[in-house]
Amino acid sequence: MIQKVLYAGSFDPITNGHLDLINRAAKLGDHLIVGVIDNQSKKPFFTAEERKDMIAEATSHIPNMVVDHFSGLLADYVKKNRIDVVVRGLRATMDFEYEIQMAQMNARLYNNDVETVFLMTCPDYSFVSSSIVKEVFTLNGDIKGLVPDKVLEYMERKCKR
Repeated sequence: MIQKVLYAGSFDPITNGHLDLINRAAKLGDHLIVGVIDNQSKKPFFTAEERKDMIAEATSHIPNMVVDHFSGLLADYVKKNRIDVVVRGLRATMDFEYEIQMAQMNARLYNNDVETVFLMTCPDYSFVSSSIVKEVFTLNGDIKGLVPDKVLEYMERKCKR
């Protein structure tokens, strides 16, 4: 039986594609942790606390879920928190190539004791990424329906629209 499931990412910001995966991942185990990672290779638009708050608001309907924040290796977080399954989302084949490399490296780091499960993104959101959402938003494009309404409000406040 699966106890703890981890779905980790930058979530800068959380999109409806992420939310779809979170809703589905919450059904895979007793507890889902949505882990906000500090990615050193990305310059975040939102602080880790802001991202945690946005995720918590967008997922308040999921009783078996918590939001956490961490930096460093995913494998270290997995070991420390005794995670059973790591969920990764796939939008297209190019995601798979990157994600399979990461999953294989992580499996090596946690001695194959943890499973990685790939979930396909809902086709409605297969083109959506946080990067695209931020770019369209900063250029005054309409992103309604691509992010949760509360997240859109948060973005508008942050950019004083």
